[in-house]
Amino acid sequence: MEIYQLKVFLEVAQCLSFTEAADTLNLTQPAVSAKIKSLETELETPLFHRLGRRIELTQVGEYLLAEGPQLLEVEQRLKAEIEEIKQGKHSALTLGGMADVMDHWLPSVLYDYRRRYPAVQTRCVQFNSAEELYRAIKAGDVDLGISDLSYGTFDDLAETAIDSVHYSLAVSASHRLAQQPWLSLQELKDESWVLLPEGSPSRIMLQKRMQELGLELSDFAHVEVVDSLSQVRTYLMQGHYLGFVSDFELHLESQAGLIRHVPLEEFALGSPLFLLMAKRLNRALEASLAGSSPRSSIEAVQQFVALLKTRQTCPPVPDISSVSLTPVQPIATTARVPQFQAPNFFVRAVSPGNTDTIRLTIGTQNRTIQTITAGLIIQRLGLLEHFLPRHGRYSGTRYQIRWADYSSGAPIVEGLQTQQIDIGVLGDYPLLLSALPGAADTACTRLISFVASNPDGTGNDIIVPQQSPLHAIEDLAGRVIAVPFGSAAHSMVMRSLHHCDLLDAVTLTTIDACNHCTRRPSSAAHNTIDGYAYFAPFHEIAKHRGQFRRLLSHQMDGLPTFHGVVIRDELADQHPEIAVAYLRALLAAQYWYATQPIAPTLVSRWVNIDAAIVSKTLLSGTSDPVDVVYHSETQLRADWLQAHIHALSQIAGQETLGHINLEGWMQPEFLTAAIAAL
Repeated sequence: MEIYQLKVFLEVAQCLSFTEAADTLNLTQPAVSAKIKSLETELETPLFHRLGRRIELTQVGEYLLAEGPQLLEVEQRLKAEIEEIKQGKHSALTLGGMADVMDHWLPSVLYDYRRRYPAVQTRCVQFNSAEELYRAIKAGDVDLGISDLSYGTFDDLAETAIDSVHYSLAVSASHRLAQQPWLSLQELKDESWVLLPEGSPSRIMLQKRMQELGLELSDFAHVEVVDSLSQVRTYLMQGHYLGFVSDFELHLESQAGLIRHVPLEEFALGSPLFLLMAKRLNRALEASLAGSSPRSSIEAVQQFVALLKTRQTCPPVPDISSVSLTPVQPIATTARVPQFQAPNFFVRAVSPGNTDTIRLTIGTQNRTIQTITAGLIIQRLGLLEHFLPRHGRYSGTRYQIRWADYSSGAPIVEGLQTQQIDIGVLGDYPLLLSALPGAADTACTRLISFVASNPDGTGNDIIVPQQSPLHAIEDLAGRVIAVPFGSAAHSMVMRSLHHCDLLDAVTLTTIDACNHCTRRPSSAAHNTIDGYAYFAPFHEIAKHRGQFRRLLSHQMDGLPTFHGVVIRDELADQHPEIAVAYLRALLAAQYWYATQPIAPTLVSRWVNIDAAIVSKTLLSGTSDPVDVVYHSETQLRADWLQAHIHALSQIAGQETLGHINLEGWMQPEFLTAAIAAL
């Protein structure tokens, strides 16, 4: 059996097509067929079943497909070591990648490497296309590849995330948009753009993201396509065009103050930079790390990998979840952070599967700041569109997402029960109401994550006018309190009054939180209502704008306050991948809010609430932790839920809450899967 016969067989066996194998091997189809026939004659057994135009592996063919690559590895290793002996090299390392990585990321890494290992002969090969890089690694012409595209779909390559790549808008320093702290593609449709050609990593990333968001290049007024980064630079500097680049590109121009990188909403997260190697080399590296004496060629790779471990290029991870985030293995030593998925490089196009449309309606409370990471931020940054499943049974699936914004949780609960809402973001009391078993025609929910919490129980307040004679909860006897019914504030009032045996002595009337918190109530309303119960941040807004003060009391029950995410059980059962995708978007939104100093300012613009109130309501990177009401939280707390159920079920009219089956309602496995996918 000849090695070349084996190579031909393996190519045919992997794609189950003589035609595709011939294209890949640069042979004619008859030549491929002849090689296979010759090999079958030598082995005296067929390797394929011919079924019309289709072929399938025989049992012997399957065995040869599994074991044959090892022979190619031996051949490649022998050739490499013979070449080293011929050249008198003790050790050598060949690195390959596309121009952006080789010109802007690799030099500093390679400089460090050469200083540590001066005896190693290094060679860098720059490729014009992702496919050329793939073939070079597969053939052994390159030891290690570095790419901002993913090659994870190929069984013969191993990839590991080693760094992050960030993409942004690029403009000249004199451009009128250069001083903008944050922009969106939607705002830039009428501008003139200059882009690199199709197949360049930045262009692939841009068009993949645009496709997720339902955008096309034809939506933009004027787009010029040029052949090189130097031409992009010229268009930016001389024509005041807009460009789209990675932080590896135009780096020197940016340092010199000639080019400005402006963050884009749609590219709020980084994406991985990968180290690529052939699986055979990866296995040899693992054997070396396990104690075997490394060959000189493996030793150079091992040294390069060791160097990457010492380069802490990723930012520290904030406490976005009480569930531990696992480290990237085996190379990166920093904790995982939410990132965009790098576009996959495909040698052959993959035909889409079904063309079904899945419609999702998500009920949010955008001005309830403690929930913004579960709704508003995901929506503004287009995070859900990115993480929704699009492969396997979802290949070709179209998604229609509708964000429904409400002033409190009650209408979201109703929408979940009537199947008008699929995913709901709710405070503690409406969360529990969504779990109540209803009539036969109402939907049930699953609790899949918390969003924000305060273990001290703050977050809901009773406020009264500054000149009010009321100073303690005991003073409320015979008074009227306005409250958003079905809200977390409603629960707090009921529990507090029940705790003081005042529930029957106080009249509760309804109020729309958003319509009343931004201005002082009219004199007519003031004559009939003695105080208001609000959930954060509305009581804080009322105190700032409406001359109100908190009703002081030491007799509140102090239960933890929290918000969470529920999903209709039908959606959870039929499409669990969508639940995981939503939670991945939530984790990404929490990470972005915690690490971007501009986040509270942007949120304040989006919801028209003072940035100081935003930072005080939900902990951000610029908040003072001492004064913050809520912290981001994802881990479900059964003890907190049970405490609320116990307290509320003692109140007349709330007894049905005691029927909630927490074990069946809480489903933390979705969050576990989302964190594992980071």
